[in-house]
Amino acid sequence: MSADRLSVLKTYKLYVGGKFPRSESGRVYEVTDSKGNWLANAPLSSRKDARDAVVAARKAFGGWSGATAYNRGQILYRVAEMLEGRRDQFVAEVAEAEGLSKAKAAAQVDAAVDRWVWYAGWSDKVAQIAGSANPVAGPFFNLSTPEPTGVVAVLAPQESSFLGLASVLAPAIVTGNTAVAVASEKSPLPALSLAEVLATSDVPGGVVNVLSGRTSEIAPSLAAHQDVNAIDLAGADSELARELEVSAADNLKRVLRPRPADWSADPGTERLLAFLETKTVWHPMGV
Repeated sequence: MSADRLSVLKTYKLYVGGKFPRSESGRVYEVTDSKGNWLANAPLSSRKDARDAVVAARKAFGGWSGATAYNRGQILYRVAEMLEGRRDQFVAEVAEAEGLSKAKAAAQVDAAVDRWVWYAGWSDKVAQIAGSANPVAGPFFNLSTPEPTGVVAVLAPQESSFLGLASVLAPAIVTGNTAVAVASEKSPLPALSLAEVLATSDVPGGVVNVLSGRTSEIAPSLAAHQDVNAIDLAGADSELARELEVSAADNLKRVLRPRPADWSADPGTERLLAFLETKTVWHPMGV
């Protein structure tokens, strides 16, 4: 490489409706590493960006929720494949974002890839643990089956910019919901790079929308939005979480409250089941 060659700096953008727009406000904010060194300028999302993301998520909901569980699982597995191919990039971004050694960052990235695979495997199995054939008094079949809630706003964990994000985003979409994800405010770059993977992994545009910026500025718009059906408050502090819960109650949103979490631990099925509704159907036996 020529000694006088300038490196090409990456321009990070939002991911909304399958496209990569800048914030409609034109604002950016500086992202620094753990030592305060400048890494990049990230888009500073506005309330208008949040509304646009919700519109895109709602538009994509019908097709995504109507896809077969097997197909959704294939697509999530494809995300894992693409992440594996870009492993070195994500290791570098996570190391810079979270102040980790390369070995520890690699462990986080590997765990995140494995998390996508794990949730992909649940796509056609969750109905077996969330549904049931119910005993009733009468000549009827009575069957309960899970269905997606709708548009889910996801506040990514602040201190786990990649593994934590995968742990809250994958379970929301594998069950047929569409999502508006707000990246870690301090470390948004791994999430914005994940959007590039999603765009090339057969995930339909609008199924996942990624915003970066001030969580306290974006989240209230999502919590109060009448077309958002649920919100995961993993990335909110206790004061902001209380405010968002009050706003979310206005249209009876499902709310998953924040709690201390070890994102490297076995995730269990809590987040798979958190944003599902139950549909019960009665059908005569024909006897």
